Amino acid sequence: MARKALIVKQEKLAKRRQHIYEMQKEAKAKGVAFVPPKDWRPTKFYNRCGTSGKVRSYMRDFGVSRQAFRRYAREGIVMGIRKSSR
Repeated sequence: MARKALIVKQEKLAKRRQHIYEMQKEAKAKGVAFVPPKDWRPTKFYNRCGTSGKVRSYMRDFGVSRQAFRRYAREGIVMGIRKSSR
């Protein structure tokens, strides 16, 4: 499980990213050049598992980490997935 502070930080960054994208759309609609804030870096954002909060071994297609994906596949939550062996 990831530290709670890192999860909260990521949520805060996601809200900020959404706000900046909205500002960018408004500027584009007005026909004005958009200048992003100095502290805005798109590389700060990364994907996290929805259940455990892990960053590593994230599966983008399903939105969860590898461990959570295996658990969901075994329980039958992910449809159309089955074990390759046996």
